[in-house]
Parts: sequence; structure tokens; C-alpha cells
Amino acid sequence: MKNSSTGPQRSSSQADAKPAAGTTMTRRRFLKHGAAAVLGAGLAVGAYASLWEPNRLEVRRLTLALNGLPAAFNGLKVVQFSDMHLGFYAGAKAAVRVVEAINREKPDLICFTGDMVDGEVDALEEAILPLSGLEAAFGTYSILGNHDFYDVEKLIRMEEKAGFTVLRNSHAKLRRGGEQIAVVGLDDGIWGHPDPASALEGLPEGMIKIVLMHEPDYGDTTAEYPVHLQLSGHSHGGQVRLPWLGEVVTPPGAKRYVQGLYHVGSRGMPLYVNRGIGMTQLPIRLLCQPELTVLTLRGADV
Repeated sequence: MKNSSTGPQRSSSQADAKPAAGTTMTRRRFLKHGAAAVLGAGLAVGAYASLWEPNRLEVRRLTLALNGLPAAFNGLKVVQFSDMHLGFYAGAKAAVRVVEAINREKPDLICFTGDMVDGEVDALEEAILPLSGLEAAFGTYSILGNHDFYDVEKLIRMEEKAGFTVLRNSHAKLRRGGEQIAVVGLDDGIWGHPDPASALEGLPEGMIKIVLMHEPDYGDTTAEYPVHLQLSGHSHGGQVRLPWLGEVVTPPGAKRYVQGLYHVGSRGMPLYVNRGIGMTQLPIRLLCQPELTVLTLRGADV
């Protein structure tokens, strides 16, 4: 005899069965777990941004071809660092770390592009002095940044004591094999008075000129002069960058040029913007490591 049922039969125990206690996810538990996950992720990102990334140092190396570079300077290795912000979560230990990293590169020329300090200068001499260990055949040159204007004259004396030649609307000539190039330093564009004409005075138009200027956006002005390369800092690369979006905010003077290499003006003057070593405003860096830049200069026809 056939079973007239059209489907499988369930026992009464199966029909009345309920999910075991604790196996359902209530809305309250879902929100609780979600909040815990968001909090955990936030703490992890915060720890990374405040404790890990600021202590990383990316060494970026690139070769630049400059028209008219004398043969005697072909292959010149220039190390640029910027924005130490000593006094704001950085001190002598950070300076020692930078000196060791730079000297490993065996540079011919070292250029610092402003914001040595971030606070009262009097308390920062011990943090600056380790920079006296920097070694380069053509020496170490620096300019002022906007954060350096707490006590400019005292800071300049401290930097000079540490071995820097501080350029302020002035230049220095480098000589090798009977040929010359120039390093030119401009005053800060926010609190100072940059004067390219005065800084370049006495230099032949065709002489290679490497300009140090704290604010990168000033490159639009520099490019109007017979200048061959500008090195800048100030932007910190944004200091906090987000995936796909890039920098969250940059300071005045670093709105157009934020990080890396640009070519500016009708002549395509190279402008390199270094992300800097230290931090300001907030003691964090996110997806924007401190940077040491190593530039090797070549003649364009080599």
C-alpha cells in the first residue's frame, strides 16, 4: 500500500525544536560586536600612526638630469632632509638616528630645508648638537622654515655650531675640478622675506643653481629665475594620508606641491618636496613615513 503523504514527515520533537540558547545574534549583540571591532581597529591604527610609522625612515633615491651640469659634478650625490621639528615629540635621539642614516649614504652635499625646531629654542641645543656628526665633502647647508621663527638669531647660531652653513637670501659656491655650481638659500615664505634676486646676485645665469626654499608652492616664483632645481619641505606629505584620497590637509605654502618630484614653469624646473622627518600639530603619521631623499645629479647629455 502506498503512502499518501506528499513529503517527509517530522516528528513532534523536530517540529517543536528551538535554536540552542546563545546561537542567535540579537541586534544588541551585533551592535556590541561591531562597536568592539571598530574600537579595536581604531586603537590599532592609532598605535601604528603614533608609535610605529613616525619611527620608520624611508630613503628615497632618484637621479635627476640637469642641463648644463659641469662634468666635474656629474654624479654629485645630494642628501636632503627636512622638518625635524625638534621639541615636538623629537629630540637628540631622533637627530642621532638621522645622522646615522645620512652618513651611510656617503653624500657629497647635505641640504636641510627648514623647520629645525618646534618650540622654544633655548631648550633644544642638546637636540641640535648631534647633527654636528653629519659628513659631506661639500658640507651641510640649511635654511629657515616657518616654525624656526621663535628666536631666529639664536637658532642660526646653534645650527652654525652644529656645522651648518645657514643661507638666508644668500648663496654658496661649490668648486670641483676648476668648475662651479651654487647652492642658494631663500628666507621663509611665511614669516620671512624671500628675495630670489638678492640671493642670486653675482651668479652667472648659466651656472647650475640648487635652490633651497621651505615652502614648495614658492616654486612657481623660483621657476621665473635662472634656477635649475628647487628642494623644499614644509608639507610633511600631508602627514596623514588616506587610501585613494591622499593627503587630508596641507599647510599654506604646500597646496599645489605636496610630495615627490614636480616640473614647474615653462622650463619645467625640477622641484622636489621632501615629506620631512618630524611631526607638528598632531604626534602622528599615517601612510606617510618620514623621508630621507638621496638625489644623484647627472648632466642631461651624459
